[in-house]
Amino acid sequence: MSYGQGYNPYGQPGGGYAAPPGAFPPQNAQVSPQAQQWFAMVDRDRSGKINASELQAALVNGRGDHFSDNACKLMISMFDNDASGTIDVYEFEKLYNYINQWLQVFKTYDQDASGHIEEHELTQAFTQMGFRFTPEFINFLVKKSDPQAHKEVSVDQFIVLCVQVQRFTEAFRQRDTQQNGTITIGFEDFLTVAIGCSY
Repeated sequence: MSYGQGYNPYGQPGGGYAAPPGAFPPQNAQVSPQAQQWFAMVDRDRSGKINASELQAALVNGRGDHFSDNACKLMISMFDNDASGTIDVYEFEKLYNYINQWLQVFKTYDQDASGHIEEHELTQAFTQMGFRFTPEFINFLVKKSDPQAHKEVSVDQFIVLCVQVQRFTEAFRQRDTQQNGTITIGFEDFLTVAIGCSY
């Protein structure tokens, strides 16, 4: 399996992009009043925990649609330390910061402030992150994100794409022992990567 075109396949030096800067406050930090307020609004059943459905009801993308099921489940799973399918107020603050950081990144590339990014804007975003994807691959990502119109990527889809690219990049890097952008992978290992990186 080949990756890239003779360049550093892992994005920026030091391992590609991960969470946006400042997304993760120290573990012992107090929860900010703003995060507490948002948590209280999102926690509709007053359980002290937020699940993907509650998160979805609270988040709206630039098209006026709620974030996708996939995006909300992915984001909950990233901060769900005990694998309960829910996050508490401390985990929520990390998610809150994470989403706000990605919103700022998204706005940087949504140059026309349309609430979505198009192919050329997505290309620029990944290029700035250190990736040199082909136009065909960018077109594939847009079509997967927007199966009806094949034109644009909303903020929730952008977050999902970035997280998936990050996860696959990390899995690829672990197997690319020669650091040349090419790996040989067995079928079960491939399935392990594909299934493990998709959630």
